[in-house]
Amino acid sequence: MTKQHANWSPYDNNGGSCVAIAGADYCVIAADTRMSTGYNILTREYSKISQLAEKSVMASSGFQADVKALQKVLSARHLIYQHQHNKQMSCPAMAQLLSNTLYYKRFFPYYSFNVLGGLDSEGKGCVFTYDAVGSYERVGYSSQGSGSTLIMPFLDNQLKSPSPLLLPAQDAVTPLSETEAVDLVKTVFASATERDIYTGDKLEIVILNASGIRREYMELRKD
Repeated sequence: MTKQHANWSPYDNNGGSCVAIAGADYCVIAADTRMSTGYNILTREYSKISQLAEKSVMASSGFQADVKALQKVLSARHLIYQHQHNKQMSCPAMAQLLSNTLYYKRFFPYYSFNVLGGLDSEGKGCVFTYDAVGSYERVGYSSQGSGSTLIMPFLDNQLKSPSPLLLPAQDAVTPLSETEAVDLVKTVFASATERDIYTGDKLEIVILNASGIRREYMELRKD
């Protein structure tokens, strides 16, 4: 009789999609609220968006237990930073901290795929996109998660980011107004929900600008 080995994995993928778009004076970060495992929906009301600092918001898909652990580490590191420097961490500084935190765990990574959005020191929108081991890039827009293969071509078509190889370097921020960016996010999620079983239920949109932070919600299909 052959030995049966338990096929256990320390990771799971809870699905879901995240999008971030940076504008001239705003940043839009959005994610759906469905959390699944396999063909089961665990909850329809799970927020994938976390505010890390005054002007930094992170949306994460992947294994949500690892995402929670990552958020706890970042929150503790940010608190230490506030005590030492007597100020909030800027979005580019938080981006570097997130990269270092992920890279530190590269041999047993946090199975989380993150987009970080916010405002930089000049008040311009910024978006940083990551892989699971901390490699990151500042971009004008990005998507992560189970629906990212459907969402990213749509955003590329609508926003046409300049090549990073162009000299002199072109500004990555998108030419859309804040309202247009929110409408675009709603459209891409409505579209992705039609084809991706792990994306749906409700869309949570966080808008960051000079006057602060606000949230919007939109219902998505529930099947």
